[in-house]
Amino acid sequence: MPELKIVFAGTPEFSLPPLQALLQSVHQITAVYTQPDRPAGRGRRLMPSPVKQLALTNELQVFQPLNFKREEDLLQLESLGADLMVVVAYGLILPARVLRAPRLGCINIHASLLPRWRGAAPIQRAIQAGDRQTGVTIMRMDAGLDTGPMLLVKTCPISDRDTAASVHDRLAVLGAEALLEALPGVADGTLAAQPQDESGACYAQKLDKAEALIDWTRPAIEIDRLIRAFNPWPVAQTALEGKPLRIWRCSVQPGFGGAAQPGCVVAADQRGIDVVTGNAVLRIHELQPPGKRVMSAAEFLNARSLLGVCFG
Repeated sequence: MPELKIVFAGTPEFSLPPLQALLQSVHQITAVYTQPDRPAGRGRRLMPSPVKQLALTNELQVFQPLNFKREEDLLQLESLGADLMVVVAYGLILPARVLRAPRLGCINIHASLLPRWRGAAPIQRAIQAGDRQTGVTIMRMDAGLDTGPMLLVKTCPISDRDTAASVHDRLAVLGAEALLEALPGVADGTLAAQPQDESGACYAQKLDKAEALIDWTRPAIEIDRLIRAFNPWPVAQTALEGKPLRIWRCSVQPGFGGAAQPGCVVAADQRGIDVVTGNAVLRIHELQPPGKRVMSAAEFLNARSLLGVCFG
Protein backbone atom coordinates (compact mmCIF):
# COMPACT_ATOMS: atom_id res chain seq x y z
CA MET A 1 0.00 0.00 0.00
CA PRO A 2 1.41 3.43 -0.89
CA GLU A 3 2.23 5.73 1.99
CA LEU A 4 -0.19 8.64 2.23
CA LYS A 5 0.48 12.12 3.57
CA ILE A 6 -2.54 12.58 5.83
CA VAL A 7 -3.99 15.59 7.61
CA PHE A 8 -6.08 14.47 10.60
CA ALA A 9 -8.97 16.57 11.91
CA GLY A 10 -10.73 15.62 15.14
CA THR A 11 -11.43 16.85 18.64
CA PRO A 12 -13.04 14.56 21.30
CA GLU A 13 -12.24 11.13 22.78
CA PHE A 14 -14.07 9.45 19.87
CA SER A 15 -11.30 10.66 17.54
CA LEU A 16 -8.44 9.08 19.49
CA PRO A 17 -8.53 5.42 18.29
CA PRO A 18 -8.43 6.45 14.59
CA LEU A 19 -5.58 8.89 15.24
CA GLN A 20 -3.69 6.23 17.21
CA ALA A 21 -4.26 3.74 14.39
CA LEU A 22 -2.78 6.17 11.86
CA LEU A 23 0.22 6.80 14.11
CA GLN A 24 0.92 3.06 14.10
CA SER A 25 0.39 2.70 10.33
CA VAL A 26 2.71 3.24 7.35
CA HIS A 27 1.14 6.61 6.65
CA GLN A 28 2.61 10.02 7.48
CA ILE A 29 0.52 12.46 9.53
CA THR A 30 1.61 15.88 8.29
CA ALA A 31 -0.60 17.89 10.64
CA VAL A 32 -3.47 17.64 13.09
CA TYR A 33 -6.42 20.04 13.17
CA THR A 34 -8.55 20.31 16.29
CA GLN A 35 -10.93 22.75 17.98
CA PRO A 36 -9.46 25.69 19.92
CA ASP A 37 -8.78 25.11 23.63
CA ARG A 38 -11.96 25.53 25.70
CA PRO A 39 -12.60 26.49 29.35
CA ALA A 40 -13.26 23.40 31.48
CA GLY A 41 -13.60 22.36 35.11
CA ARG A 42 -14.48 24.46 38.12
CA GLY A 43 -11.61 26.85 37.50
CA ARG A 44 -12.67 27.32 33.85
CA ARG A 45 -9.07 26.92 32.73
CA LEU A 46 -8.39 26.58 29.03
CA MET A 47 -7.98 22.88 28.26
CA PRO A 48 -6.63 21.28 25.07
CA SER A 49 -8.81 18.74 23.31
CA PRO A 50 -8.03 15.02 23.69
CA VAL A 51 -6.80 15.02 20.08
CA LYS A 52 -4.43 17.93 20.72
CA GLN A 53 -3.00 16.18 23.76
CA LEU A 54 -2.30 12.99 21.80
CA ALA A 55 -0.88 14.94 18.87
CA LEU A 56 1.54 16.91 21.04
CA THR A 57 2.61 13.74 22.84
CA ASN A 58 3.60 12.39 19.44
CA GLU A 59 5.27 15.65 18.36
CA LEU A 60 2.81 16.37 15.56
CA GLN A 61 2.18 19.95 14.43
CA VAL A 62 -1.24 21.15 15.54
CA PHE A 63 -3.48 23.84 14.03
CA GLN A 64 -6.59 25.20 15.78
CA PRO A 65 -8.44 27.64 13.52
CA LEU A 66 -11.70 29.00 14.89
CA ASN A 67 -13.12 28.28 11.44
CA PHE A 68 -11.79 28.32 7.89
CA LYS A 69 -13.00 31.81 6.98
CA ARG A 70 -9.53 33.38 7.17
CA GLU A 71 -7.41 33.21 4.03
CA GLU A 72 -4.26 32.42 6.01
CA ASP A 73 -5.86 29.29 7.48
CA LEU A 74 -6.82 28.04 4.03
CA LEU A 75 -3.36 28.78 2.63
CA GLN A 76 -1.77 26.96 5.57
CA LEU A 77 -3.81 23.82 4.88
CA GLU A 78 -3.10 23.95 1.15
CA SER A 79 0.64 24.37 1.77
CA LEU A 80 0.78 21.01 3.56
CA GLY A 81 0.45 19.15 0.25
CA ALA A 82 -1.62 16.38 1.82
CA ASP A 83 -2.89 13.39 -0.10
CA LEU A 84 -5.92 12.98 2.15
CA MET A 85 -7.72 14.54 5.11
CA VAL A 86 -9.28 12.17 7.64
CA VAL A 87 -12.04 13.84 9.65
CA VAL A 88 -13.43 12.32 12.86
CA ALA A 89 -15.81 14.37 15.02
CA TYR A 90 -13.88 17.56 14.26
CA GLY A 91 -16.80 19.86 15.10
CA LEU A 92 -16.50 22.27 12.17
CA ILE A 93 -18.37 22.41 8.87
CA LEU A 94 -15.66 22.36 6.20
CA PRO A 95 -16.02 24.75 3.24
CA ALA A 96 -15.55 23.55 -0.33
CA ARG A 97 -12.00 24.89 -0.55
CA VAL A 98 -10.96 22.73 2.41
CA LEU A 99 -12.61 19.66 0.87
CA ARG A 100 -10.61 20.26 -2.33
CA ALA A 101 -7.26 20.92 -0.63
CA PRO A 102 -5.97 17.32 -0.29
CA ARG A 103 -5.18 15.45 -3.52
CA LEU A 104 -7.69 12.67 -2.67
CA GLY A 105 -10.16 14.92 -0.88
CA CYS A 106 -11.57 14.38 2.61
CA ILE A 107 -13.06 11.27 4.19
CA ASN A 108 -15.08 11.12 7.40
CA ILE A 109 -15.77 8.46 10.03
CA HIS A 110 -19.41 8.87 11.06
CA ALA A 111 -20.90 7.00 14.02
CA SER A 112 -24.03 5.63 12.36
CA LEU A 113 -25.24 3.50 9.49
CA LEU A 114 -25.77 6.31 7.01
CA PRO A 115 -28.08 7.69 5.80
CA ARG A 116 -29.74 6.99 9.18
CA TRP A 117 -28.78 9.49 11.86
CA ARG A 118 -26.88 12.16 10.04
CA GLY A 119 -25.86 15.01 12.31
CA ALA A 120 -24.49 15.74 15.76
CA ALA A 121 -25.79 12.99 18.06
CA PRO A 122 -26.10 9.73 16.09
CA ILE A 123 -25.24 7.38 18.96
CA GLN A 124 -27.71 8.91 21.40
CA ARG A 125 -30.54 9.15 18.88
CA ALA A 126 -30.08 5.53 17.80
CA ILE A 127 -30.45 4.33 21.41
CA GLN A 128 -33.35 6.68 22.09
CA ALA A 129 -35.18 5.41 19.00
CA GLY A 130 -34.74 1.78 20.04
CA ASP A 131 -32.48 0.84 17.13
CA ARG A 132 -31.12 -2.68 17.47
CA GLN A 133 -28.08 -1.95 15.31
CA THR A 134 -25.70 0.89 14.60
CA GLY A 135 -22.18 1.11 13.22
CA VAL A 136 -19.68 3.36 11.49
CA THR A 137 -19.63 4.67 7.94
CA ILE A 138 -16.52 5.82 6.09
CA MET A 139 -17.71 8.40 3.58
CA ARG A 140 -16.32 10.93 1.14
CA MET A 141 -17.17 14.39 2.37
CA ASP A 142 -19.18 16.82 0.29
CA ALA A 143 -20.81 20.18 0.97
CA GLY A 144 -23.81 18.62 2.76
CA LEU A 145 -24.16 17.43 6.36
CA ASP A 146 -23.10 13.75 6.32
CA THR A 147 -24.52 13.38 2.80
CA GLY A 148 -21.41 12.19 0.96
CA PRO A 149 -21.08 8.84 -0.82
CA MET A 150 -20.18 5.85 1.35
CA LEU A 151 -16.92 3.95 1.03
CA LEU A 152 -17.20 1.34 3.79
CA VAL A 153 -19.70 0.35 6.50
CA LYS A 154 -19.20 -1.72 9.66
CA THR A 155 -22.13 -2.70 11.91
CA CYS A 156 -22.44 -3.05 15.68
CA PRO A 157 -25.41 -4.35 17.74
CA ILE A 158 -27.12 -2.26 20.43
CA SER A 159 -28.21 -4.25 23.47
CA ASP A 160 -31.02 -3.47 25.91
CA ARG A 161 -28.46 -2.35 28.50
CA ASP A 162 -26.16 -0.31 26.28
CA THR A 163 -25.65 3.35 27.12
CA ALA A 164 -24.34 6.13 24.90
CA ALA A 165 -21.01 5.69 26.69
CA SER A 166 -20.68 1.96 25.96
CA VAL A 167 -21.72 2.30 22.31
CA HIS A 168 -19.41 5.32 21.88
CA ASP A 169 -16.41 3.31 23.05
CA ARG A 170 -17.15 0.37 20.75
CA LEU A 171 -17.75 2.57 17.72
CA ALA A 172 -14.55 4.56 18.30
CA VAL A 173 -12.54 1.33 18.03
CA LEU A 174 -14.65 0.10 15.11
CA GLY A 175 -14.06 3.41 13.32
CA ALA A 176 -10.31 2.96 13.59
CA GLU A 177 -10.58 -0.57 12.16
CA ALA A 178 -12.79 0.62 9.32
CA LEU A 179 -10.40 3.46 8.49
CA LEU A 180 -7.39 1.17 8.13
CA GLU A 181 -9.47 -1.22 6.03
CA ALA A 182 -10.60 1.57 3.71
CA LEU A 183 -7.30 3.40 3.19
CA PRO A 184 -5.70 1.03 0.64
CA GLY A 185 -8.72 1.31 -1.64
CA VAL A 186 -8.86 5.08 -1.14
CA ALA A 187 -5.17 5.36 -1.98
CA ASP A 188 -5.32 3.41 -5.25
CA GLY A 189 -8.84 4.40 -6.26
CA THR A 190 -10.26 0.86 -6.16
CA LEU A 191 -12.75 1.49 -3.33
CA ALA A 192 -15.96 2.52 -5.06
CA ALA A 193 -18.14 5.10 -3.34
CA GLN A 194 -21.86 4.32 -3.12
CA PRO A 195 -24.44 7.14 -2.96
CA GLN A 196 -26.65 7.26 0.10
CA ASP A 197 -30.30 6.28 -0.20
CA GLU A 198 -32.07 9.55 0.57
CA SER A 199 -35.33 7.75 1.34
CA GLY A 200 -33.76 6.37 4.54
CA ALA A 201 -32.20 9.63 5.72
CA CYS A 202 -32.96 11.04 9.17
CA TYR A 203 -31.30 13.69 11.31
CA ALA A 204 -29.73 13.21 14.75
CA GLN A 205 -30.44 16.55 16.36
CA LYS A 206 -27.94 17.89 18.89
CA LEU A 207 -28.81 17.01 22.49
CA ASP A 208 -30.56 19.64 24.56
CA LYS A 209 -30.50 19.63 28.38
CA ALA A 210 -34.25 20.36 28.37
CA GLU A 211 -34.82 16.90 26.84
CA ALA A 212 -33.26 15.25 29.88
CA LEU A 213 -36.28 15.89 32.12
CA ILE A 214 -38.19 12.62 32.51
CA ASP A 215 -41.89 12.59 31.66
CA TRP A 216 -43.21 9.73 33.80
CA THR A 217 -46.43 9.53 31.74
CA ARG A 218 -44.39 8.10 28.85
CA PRO A 219 -44.04 4.30 28.40
CA ALA A 220 -41.39 2.70 30.60
CA ILE A 221 -39.35 1.50 27.62
CA GLU A 222 -39.13 5.05 26.23
CA ILE A 223 -37.91 6.40 29.56
CA ASP A 224 -35.39 3.56 29.80
CA ARG A 225 -34.03 4.43 26.36
CA LEU A 226 -33.84 8.10 27.27
CA ILE A 227 -31.85 7.33 30.42
CA ARG A 228 -29.43 5.10 28.52
CA ALA A 229 -29.11 7.54 25.59
CA PHE A 230 -28.33 10.47 27.91
CA ASN A 231 -25.68 8.60 29.91
CA PRO A 232 -23.07 10.14 30.33
CA TRP A 233 -24.45 13.52 29.12
CA PRO A 234 -26.65 15.40 29.83
CA VAL A 235 -28.00 12.64 32.17
CA ALA A 236 -31.76 12.13 32.52
CA GLN A 237 -33.28 13.70 35.61
CA THR A 238 -36.45 14.11 37.59
CA ALA A 239 -37.46 16.36 40.46
CA LEU A 240 -37.55 15.23 44.09
CA GLU A 241 -38.98 17.80 46.49
CA GLY A 242 -38.12 20.56 44.04
CA LYS A 243 -34.49 19.50 43.54
CA PRO A 244 -33.02 17.69 40.51
CA LEU A 245 -32.30 13.98 40.88
CA ARG A 246 -30.17 12.49 38.12
CA ILE A 247 -30.98 8.95 37.00
CA TRP A 248 -28.04 6.93 35.65
CA ARG A 249 -29.27 3.34 35.38
CA CYS A 250 -32.65 1.62 35.42
CA SER A 251 -34.59 -1.37 34.06
CA VAL A 252 -38.15 -2.00 32.92
CA GLN A 253 -40.16 -4.22 35.29
CA PRO A 254 -43.38 -6.17 34.74
CA GLY A 255 -46.54 -4.83 36.37
CA PHE A 256 -48.53 -1.62 36.27
CA GLY A 257 -48.14 -0.16 39.78
CA GLY A 258 -51.82 -0.48 40.70
CA ALA A 259 -53.73 2.79 41.04
CA ALA A 260 -50.63 4.93 41.63
CA GLN A 261 -50.06 7.90 39.36
CA PRO A 262 -47.07 8.09 36.95
CA GLY A 263 -43.97 9.23 38.82
CA CYS A 264 -44.99 7.68 42.15
CA VAL A 265 -42.71 5.23 43.97
CA VAL A 266 -44.53 1.94 44.67
CA ALA A 267 -41.58 -0.07 46.04
CA ALA A 268 -38.12 0.81 47.34
CA ASP A 269 -35.64 -1.70 48.70
CA GLN A 270 -32.21 -3.21 48.08
CA ARG A 271 -33.23 -4.21 44.54
CA GLY A 272 -34.04 -0.65 43.49
CA ILE A 273 -36.67 2.08 43.42
CA ASP A 274 -39.81 1.16 41.47
CA VAL A 275 -41.55 4.10 39.80
CA VAL A 276 -44.87 4.00 37.94
CA THR A 277 -44.76 5.15 34.31
CA GLY A 278 -47.42 5.52 31.65
CA ASN A 279 -47.67 1.78 31.08
CA ALA A 280 -45.38 -0.17 33.44
CA VAL A 281 -42.90 0.11 36.29
CA LEU A 282 -39.36 1.40 35.92
CA ARG A 283 -36.78 0.31 38.51
CA ILE A 284 -34.04 2.82 39.29
CA HIS A 285 -30.68 1.18 40.07
CA GLU A 286 -28.28 4.15 40.14
CA LEU A 287 -28.98 7.82 40.85
CA GLN A 288 -27.27 11.03 41.88
CA PRO A 289 -28.63 13.64 44.32
CA PRO A 290 -27.52 17.29 43.89
CA GLY A 291 -23.89 17.82 44.89
CA LYS A 292 -23.35 14.10 45.60
CA ARG A 293 -21.65 11.24 43.78
CA VAL A 294 -23.46 8.60 41.73
CA MET A 295 -24.78 5.92 44.10
CA SER A 296 -26.83 2.75 44.09
CA ALA A 297 -30.51 2.91 44.96
CA ALA A 298 -29.74 0.88 48.11
CA GLU A 299 -27.16 3.47 49.25
CA PHE A 300 -29.62 6.29 48.62
CA LEU A 301 -32.34 4.52 50.61
CA ASN A 302 -30.01 4.18 53.61
CA ALA A 303 -30.43 7.92 54.14
CA ARG A 304 -34.15 8.27 53.47
CA SER A 305 -37.37 6.51 52.53
CA LEU A 306 -39.06 7.10 49.19
CA LEU A 307 -42.12 4.84 49.49
CA GLY A 308 -45.19 6.79 48.42
CA VAL A 309 -43.16 9.76 47.18
CA CYS A 310 -43.91 11.08 43.67
CA PHE A 311 -41.21 12.41 41.35
CA GLY A 312 -41.69 15.37 39.06
